[in-house]
Amino acid sequence: MARMHSRKKGKSGSERYEMVKKKAWARYGVKEIESLIVKLGKAGKRASEIGLILRDSYGIPDVKIVTNERITKMLEKNKIEHELPEDLSNLIKRQIQVDKHLNDNHKDVVAKRGLMLTESKINRLVKYYKSNGKLSKDWKYDAEKAKLLTG
Repeated sequence: MARMHSRKKGKSGSERYEMVKKKAWARYGVKEIESLIVKLGKAGKRASEIGLILRDSYGIPDVKIVTNERITKMLEKNKIEHELPEDLSNLIKRQIQVDKHLNDNHKDVVAKRGLMLTESKINRLVKYYKSNGKLSKDWKYDAEKAKLLTG
């Protein structure tokens, strides 16, 4: 499959390990994992950060295999949600960083193109989340307001 903003096909990603069922060496049960996720979510961690913490500190390689549920679904079930989805907030942070770079280096045309591509990805994601109901229909992305929100 082709990449989004280039003419290249790109390399495929690494393959995930095959772990169909819970292994005998896994120490934690479903309830324990869910309580860890809720605790980390209340501490302000995002789903990807929670997954990394569970993998590195607790030795839980994949939450979905053990619990049959994703981390984001568990957070939604326990009413721990952030105002913006994680991928959208990461793109907004990237856009702010590139914009800040362009203020210092105004002749960097490669960065200008990167800024345009990032903004188009943001707009595409906003359209998707509005249609799915994760963002309200009147939510509008504004780069200046995003700078104030994220820092």
